[in-house]
Amino acid sequence: MNDPCICWFRKDLRLDDNPALLEASKHKKIIPLFIFDKSIEEYKDIGEASHWWLENSLLSLNLNLDNKLNILEGNSLVSITKIIKEQNIKYLYWNRCYEPDRIAADTIIKNSMKDLNVIAKSFNSSLLWEPWKIKNKSGNFYKVFTPFYKKGCLVSDLPRKPIEKPEKLFFLKLDTESQNYHFKFKDRKYEWCEKFEKIWNTSEASARTNFNNFLNTGASDYSEGRNFPSKNSVSKISPYLHWGQISPFRVWQDAKNKMKGQHKETFLSELGWREFSYHLLYHYPNINKKNLKPQFDKLEWNVDEKLLLKWKKGKTGFPIVDAGMRELWQTGYMHNRLRMITASFLVKNLLIHWKEGEKWFWDCLLDADLASNSASWQWVAGTGSDAAPFFRIFNPITQGQKFDKDAVYIRKYLPEIAKLPNKFIFTPWLAEKTILKEAGIKLGINYPYPIVDYTLSRKRALDAFKKISN
Repeated sequence: MNDPCICWFRKDLRLDDNPALLEASKHKKIIPLFIFDKSIEEYKDIGEASHWWLENSLLSLNLNLDNKLNILEGNSLVSITKIIKEQNIKYLYWNRCYEPDRIAADTIIKNSMKDLNVIAKSFNSSLLWEPWKIKNKSGNFYKVFTPFYKKGCLVSDLPRKPIEKPEKLFFLKLDTESQNYHFKFKDRKYEWCEKFEKIWNTSEASARTNFNNFLNTGASDYSEGRNFPSKNSVSKISPYLHWGQISPFRVWQDAKNKMKGQHKETFLSELGWREFSYHLLYHYPNINKKNLKPQFDKLEWNVDEKLLLKWKKGKTGFPIVDAGMRELWQTGYMHNRLRMITASFLVKNLLIHWKEGEKWFWDCLLDADLASNSASWQWVAGTGSDAAPFFRIFNPITQGQKFDKDAVYIRKYLPEIAKLPNKFIFTPWLAEKTILKEAGIKLGINYPYPIVDYTLSRKRALDAFKKISN
């Protein structure tokens, strides 16, 4: 078509398997557009780590678009309408997002485009199964993962095959005066985020390379190895999936083709958990704000800023917990086993509200995702749909001994206690003074005493949870 069009990028920052871009490729000229819209919760309250990832992703995408990505800041409807009127645009394409405020905003934009005689089309590029399509036999949505995945998703239409990048693409750059987004991390070095550059490459090419490396190495040990943080048995593609450097359809197909047996089934089911989180978000739009189980509104949470800060900084005195929190702070990522351990410690052993942990993860995780982050925290706290039972409390001592038995992970992130023998590295407070001295440790000075007694804190949590269960 000779008429130019707008291809509006959001959480699909790639050229491969991009249905909106494929539709736009039918036009002679494409205006590639990204809008940083602070009326959208994800941008208004964007975490520092996510902001770093987003900006570097936009720089990478711009290179793939021949340096013609148009980046604006402002209200999406106002910005799009302005371009449409100035450039006489008749076609607008985008891929859907599923956060409640985005759904509402997209509906308004589609209706407004009708008034402007503009054809607006949206596509699915982010979810294997759209949340309104998976229903049980009664026509209702699922509240438990296993039937959702096995009886809902797997008996529904299988995920489509990924779409290859269009061969011919011609992009149009608007006047530079209209580019009003100011990069926060491009020209100034932020001490905390600076280290990410040494660890992560946010490009689409790196997403594919990293996932292929996982398929060729860690995938052969995935079903068991994924629980051990010192092993190279996880894909670490969650940030790329969230921001769209890689498509879930591409991941699903490549995993099905290259993984085998239980390793494949386990990995695919983990993709299913991502789908379930969005399923819950769609049907529980306040999942990041309210307990899904209202009886937990009566629970008397502990408000203690000092304990919360020690948890955030990895200074709880429980090595496996501290190692997890240090990994998060240093890398913008945390192994999933550690996410469960650290979250359980906060909400069960410290009895601090899950929202406090959710907010910290939101700020520090490069893969911070409204659906997955909220659903996961509510699962650990016992407040969510299909949540862990309230009496399931991760023991940070035995978890470390079981999943990091040689303390490789602990020693990596807690160098101050690295010289402790394995017998005491999970419980430094039980080591004799001579052993601590030989390891260069002064408890309470260069490594903290435990901030709670595990046994007593477990009993306190059980009593509190039982109280609201009666």
